[in-house]
Amino acid sequence: MSTSGPPAPRAMLSLDEALACLVEGSVPHALTATESVSTFEALGRVLAGDVRSALDVPPADNTSMDGYAVRAADVAAVGAVLAVSQRIPAGVVGAPLAPGSAARIFTGAQVPPGADAVVMQEQCEALGPEAVPGATTGTTPGATPGAEGRAGAGLGRVRFLAVPQAGQWVRRRGEDVRAGATVLARGVRLTPQALGLAASVGAGTLQVLRRPRVAVFSTGDELVMPGEPLKPGAIYNSNRFTLRGLLQAAGCEVNDLGIVPDRLDATRDALRRAAAGNDLIVTSGGVSVGEEDHLRPAVLAEGRLENWQIAMKPGKPLAFGAVRRAGGGAAAAGEALFVGLPGNPVSSFVTFVLCVGTVLRAMQGLPTALPQPLPLRAAFDWPRPDKRREFLRVRLNAEGALELFENQSSGVLNSAVWADGLVDNPPGQAIARGDAVRYLPLSDLVDR
Repeated sequence: MSTSGPPAPRAMLSLDEALACLVEGSVPHALTATESVSTFEALGRVLAGDVRSALDVPPADNTSMDGYAVRAADVAAVGAVLAVSQRIPAGVVGAPLAPGSAARIFTGAQVPPGADAVVMQEQCEALGPEAVPGATTGTTPGATPGAEGRAGAGLGRVRFLAVPQAGQWVRRRGEDVRAGATVLARGVRLTPQALGLAASVGAGTLQVLRRPRVAVFSTGDELVMPGEPLKPGAIYNSNRFTLRGLLQAAGCEVNDLGIVPDRLDATRDALRRAAAGNDLIVTSGGVSVGEEDHLRPAVLAEGRLENWQIAMKPGKPLAFGAVRRAGGGAAAAGEALFVGLPGNPVSSFVTFVLCVGTVLRAMQGLPTALPQPLPLRAAFDWPRPDKRREFLRVRLNAEGALELFENQSSGVLNSAVWADGLVDNPPGQAIARGDAVRYLPLSDLVDR
C-alpha cells in the first residue's frame, strides 16, 4: 500500500532568492527602443548613449568671486595700491592686464590674460574715482568701449588689504570637464544635476530609452472608487491609487484598466488587453488560491505563471510570469511580464517597492540591488519578531533614532504614510531600544 500521501508544500523563497528570480526573468524583456528628447524633458529617463563633451568646462579661466584680477607679484604687501584699468562683467572678454594694474571683475567672468589671481572685494578698498589714462572696459572683439572705458573715468584705484597667492579664486579652464571626456555614461537614470551637467557641455537633446509601459488593474467585487457610495461589505480601492502613483514616480507610462470583476472571463479579457500594448502588467489582489481568486487560472490560460510564497512580512504572496500578446509567440517580444501583488494595502506597497521596482530596473538595464541600508539606533523594542524577514515602518526622530509605528498590520496604510523608511529586520531578530538596525529610507526605494 502506498504511503506517499499528498505532495509536500513548496518551501517559501527568501526575498533574495525571489529578487534573483525576478531579475533573471526580466532581463530577456529589457527595453531597447530609444528616443531623442529635449534635455529639459529628460528628468528620470535612462540614458541610452554616452554623453561626451566637445569643450572644456569652464571654457576659459574665470573667477569664482567678485573682486579684482591682478598679477600676484604686483600685490606684494598689504596696502599696495593699483590703478583699475578695466571692468569685466560676466560674459565680457577683458583686454590683457597691463602690469601694475588691476581689473574690476565679477563672478563668472573670464580672468584677463596676464592676471593670475583674484582678490575678493571684501579684502579690497576702492579709492576715489580718479581718471586713469589708458584704462579700458573689457569688451568682446569688435565691440565699442563704453564711455567709462574711453577715458578710464570712474575706474579709479584700489588698495589691497590682503596679499594674494597665484591661482587664488581662479577656476581653471577644464577643471570641471575636459573636452572629449564622457560626462554621463549610458545606462544611468538622469537626475536634476545630471541634466545640468549635460547642459554645461552643450547637450540640448539626449538619447534615452523609451519609458516602460505598464498596465495596472485591481480585482475584487468588493472594491469601489472614492466618491461612489460605499455599500455594505465594500471598500474603497486604495491600491489603485498607490500603485499608479508608484509607477508614475518610477517614470512609467501607466495604462490604468481600473477594477476587474471577479470572473475568470473578465480577468482573461483584462490580461489580453493589458498585454497588447504594455511591457509589464501589475495587479493587486487575487493571487491566492481561493474560489474567487481568478488571476492564477487566468494568467495560466493566457501565458505562464510562478506563484511564490516569500519569507517576508508584510507581503508573503507574489505571482510572477508573463501574458502572451495576440499573435505573439513564447519569445520575450511576444509577451508582457506579469507581477501579481497581494491585496492588503501595506503588503502591496512594500512588495512593489522591493519587487516591482527591481523588475522595472532590470528591464531598463539599471542596477537591481536594493539600496544599502543605514545602521541607525532603534528608539523602540521589538521583543517578538517573526520567523520571516520583516520590514517595519519607522520614522527618524530629532535625536537621529528610529521610532516605530505602533500598529504594524499589513492593512494599516496609515503606517506607510507616517513612516519615512523601513527597518529591514532579519528573521527571528528581536530588537531592544538602543540596538543598531538596518534602515532603508523610503525615498531610496520609491524612486531608485
